[in-house]
Amino acid sequence: MNSNSPSASSADTYSHRLADIVGTAIALLTLTLPVFVIGHYSSNDVQNNQQPAIQNLQETKD
Repeated sequence: MNSNSPSASSADTYSHRLADIVGTAIALLTLTLPVFVIGHYSSNDVQNNQQPAIQNLQETKD
């Protein structure tokens, strides 16, 4: 190893920091976006649509 060689340049540290920030943002989106999408599309309307079908089946048995 040459002790006179410069360590990481400022452009390299900037690109590493930018890569860390972008990677963190992608990781957070990957972890949180599915939860919000599932929460948005699983509403009470789905449960309400299923209940009359069950009630109709029970009424036909009587």
